[in-house]
Formats: sequence, C-alpha cells, structure tokens
Amino acid sequence: MKIAILSRNEKLYSTRRMVEAAEERGHEIDVIDYVRCYMNIATKNPSIFIGDHELNDYDAVIPRIGASQTFFGTAVVRQFEMMGTYSVNESVAISRSRDKLRSLQLLSRKGVGLPVTAFAHDTKATGSIIKLCGGAPVVIKLLEGTQGVGVVLAETQKAAESVIEAFRGLNANILVQQFVKEAGGADIRCFVVGGKVVAAMKRQGVEGEFRSNLHRGGNATLCKITPAERAAAVQAAKVMGLNVAGVDLLRSNSGPVIMEVNSSPGLRGIEEATKKDVAGTIIDFIVKNAQASNTKTKGKG
Repeated sequence: MKIAILSRNEKLYSTRRMVEAAEERGHEIDVIDYVRCYMNIATKNPSIFIGDHELNDYDAVIPRIGASQTFFGTAVVRQFEMMGTYSVNESVAISRSRDKLRSLQLLSRKGVGLPVTAFAHDTKATGSIIKLCGGAPVVIKLLEGTQGVGVVLAETQKAAESVIEAFRGLNANILVQQFVKEAGGADIRCFVVGGKVVAAMKRQGVEGEFRSNLHRGGNATLCKITPAERAAAVQAAKVMGLNVAGVDLLRSNSGPVIMEVNSSPGLRGIEEATKKDVAGTIIDFIVKNAQASNTKTKGKG
C-alpha cells in the first residue's frame, strides 16, 4: 500500500513513528508538506501537485493538520477525497473538531457528558454567564487556542469579569466553563482508533497549574479507565466523525465530562506512558479500511 502523511515536519515524533510503523509492515509511505501543495479544481479530473509532481497514486492519506493551517490543510484533504483517496480522518470531521463551539454543540445534542459551558457576545451578559457556570472559579477559553494557550482559570467573580471583558475588548470569541475542582488538575487522554480506545493515559499538571497539557510541563502515566469513560470517549469520537482521535476528559462527581476531541493527537506522550504501538494500530486500521469507495463524504461538506 502507498500512504501519504500530510505533515509540515517529517522530524516530529508522531510523523516519524507512523513512517516507521508503515515501513515495518512493508508499505511505501511519504511525508508531504501540505502547505506546499497546489490543486487543480477541475470538473472531471481534480488533482493535487507539489512542485511538478502530481500526487495521484496514493491509496490513503494520514492528515496531521496543524491548527493554524486548518483551512488550507482541510482543503488539501478534501481534494484527496474528491480524487477517491481514503483519508483516515476526513476533512469535514477535522473542521468539525477544530471548531470548539460547534464540537461542544454537537456533543451536547448527542447527550455526551460536558462541563457546563456558556457562550455569549455581549459583555453585559458577563454576570449571567458566570452564574450559569456555577459561579467562580470558572475556566475561560479562547475558541482559537490550542495546547493550553488562551485558557485562564479565574478564581473570583471580579477576576472572571475582568478576563472576559478583556478578551471581548480584543474582539476574541471565548467560552466560559464550569471549573471541575475534583479533577485535581488532571485529565484523561483516551486514544481512539476505529471506534475503540486503544490506549489511555492520565495527564497531571505541574504543581500550581490547573492545565495538564504535556506541552506545559505536565506528566503522563498509564491509566486504567472505567467503562463509562471508555464509552464517553468512543461516543465523542463517533459524534465528530473521527476514526483517529485523542479524547480528553475529566473525572467529575457527575461522571466523565469531555473537554476536547483532537483530530491530530500526538503519539509521544501516549506511547511513552502506555508502551503501546499506537502508530502501528493506526496503520493496521488504514490497511483494513482503505478503499477508494470508503470515503464517506467524498469531499462534500
């Protein structure tokens, strides 16, 4: 099988691991910097090029689209779909998961457990928003933030009001969420492949830090999840339409609540914590499911 990884950097751990896993299984695999691609959006013969080379002979693609390149990256994925190439995560699903507000609304509609979340435009509603989330402390998030950037814990009513008004003064879109104190600065990352949780780790923030992101100095350990947590993670990935997803959840007094569903989850933390060949599991899933007719949306949406 011939596979392409759409990645800006072939030296990244996640990209390298999937190249290794594919080659170990006897597959041909290329890393393509998707930002360098250009597309011929033709009626009868859509195509993609990089330099003078046409990318028309791949059986499957693995999108590793950076958050800052979501618009162009998903356009490239969509073009591959229009050409009949199988994508392990489709363009519509990636776009859906990258929109934090839309993803929460979709999860809510399907009954997936979530922290109480408020969204508004008018700063005059600030007091009502904080009250809706159970009062301070609350977590305030920029919709466009990633890896814990743009996430603030406001511990008092006045602090929450100040942060919300400051963000809105910059015309930034924000979410305000209930602070799940009982989680103790830890979350669970469930790695879902093909509708199954194949690995799970607990991420614990450093002392004094409520964010557990590994990029912010948090540490990861092997974690045994409950049936309810496993079911919530699988359902969240399914609602987003993702075959490969990193589902982040918190352990609350009311059960597991979903914080985020990531369409390009990193492999280093989960593989080092669990000692599992997650990259190989992804490749095996692609080999089993990659058929030209198996692209659900075929570039639509």
